[in-house]
This record gives sequence, C-alpha cells and structure tokens, in this order.
Amino acid sequence: MIDKNQIVGASLVVLAIALTAGAAMADRGDRMGGPMGGMGGMAGPMAGMDFAAVDADGDGKVTQAEIDAYRAARTAAIDTDGDGLLSAEELAAMYIRTATERANAQAAQMIERLDTDGDGKLSAAEMATRPMPTRMFDRLDTDKDGAISEAELAAAKDRMTERRGDKRGGKRGEHRGGNHGPRGNN
Repeated sequence: MIDKNQIVGASLVVLAIALTAGAAMADRGDRMGGPMGGMGGMAGPMAGMDFAAVDADGDGKVTQAEIDAYRAARTAAIDTDGDGLLSAEELAAMYIRTATERANAQAAQMIERLDTDGDGKLSAAEMATRPMPTRMFDRLDTDKDGAISEAELAAAKDRMTERRGDKRGGKRGEHRGGNHGPRGNN
C-alpha cells in the first residue's frame, strides 16, 4: 500500500524538478528555452527566458523577486487542476504543448523553405531538393560502394550515440552528478 507521505514526497520532488527545468535545459545548452523559461541568448540557468516577460515593472532590469514571480506564474499555469502541485499528467501536457509548438514552427519553416510551387504543401519532388539526403547518404556509405549496408547504418547510429553521450558528459545511460530517477537512491 502506498503511504500518504510517499505521495506527498513524490509530488514535492516532481514540483522541484519542474521548477528547475528551465535551468537544467539552459545547462544543456538548450537555446530554445524550456517550458519553464530561461533568458534568451545567454548561457547558464537563465538561458531561454523572455526578458520582457520577466521584467514585470518594465524598468529594463530583472530582480530576483521578478524571477520568482515569473516562475510561480509559469508553475501556476501548468497546474491545471489548481491544487498547488504538478502531477505527472500536468508535466506531460506541458511538454506535449511545447513539443507541438516547436514541431509546428519547424514544419512551417520547412514548407516556407521548400515549397517551390507555393501550394502550401511539399511534394516528393520538393522534398527531394533538400541537400541533407545526399550528404547523409554519402556520410553513411563509408565504403563508397553506392549502397548503405546494415553494418554501416549500425556504425552510424553508434557514432551518433557516442557524440550525444560526449555532449552530456558521459556515455549513453550515464548521468553526471549521481544516480537519478525513481530508483536512484534506494
């Protein structure tokens, strides 16, 4: 049986994670800003935040009180049931909204770039004009035989995994700063 204290503790952990999400994304170098926000164009824990939105009094300066109020308002906006806590469902909905907005913007940019006939849609011919498929094919075809083997594809996936791991400070599945997650400190 689940103890009420465990539920409250887990809820507080989720809230703490949500409140630091912007800083964590900025630390990763996410310039898009996270759902919790950072400070656009700057590195560090404030990367991605809309300065004007945080500068509540419009004086061209951001105080700690304004940052705290901004984050509290963002958290309240995510807390759709108004209970003062962020559930996994509320956090998932936040990330889905953010991903959907980003995907819609990327799709619109792609159509704007590639839609040569102006019909607002991309044909197979228009999609084929992208330079990436040729470069990617050439990069994957490491033995230059004009075909990509399963081994070449697997090797490319391994190289990508290694690169991503290096950017995070470790190999795949490793995390800096210790063990994280629901079973992290058992």
